[in-house]
Amino acid sequence: MTDPIADMLTRIRNAQMAKKSEVVVPYSKIKFGIAQILEKEGYIEKAEKVENQFSEILISLKYEAKGDPKIKELKRVSKVGCRVYVGRDEIKKILNGFGISILSTSKGLLTNDSARKAGVGGEVICEIY
Repeated sequence: MTDPIADMLTRIRNAQMAKKSEVVVPYSKIKFGIAQILEKEGYIEKAEKVENQFSEILISLKYEAKGDPKIKELKRVSKVGCRVYVGRDEIKKILNGFGISILSTSKGLLTNDSARKAGVGGEVICEIY
């Protein structure tokens, strides 16, 4: 597997299309950080680290009242072959503020709004809406 973050996003996307309540992904610090941001922003119910033979992240998915997934689109921006970096003045809003992008900055993983407030740029990991 060349891109574990893209694998995590694909697992979440596929689990939501199959109407699953939970999805398990292999643990890493950056993937757990992304899951925590998704939880804080209200896109998933809960993200927790599970210690088995291997460490894993258990993500409880969130659905709207009609059964539609809370996450409409989950898109990887910066890929292994083409990294995408933005400066603090180049951070754009996603769907006029209805979505978020997650950036890897010198201050850790931040959403586009919090990175703009902190005055830092970085690598755009993904966009969610």
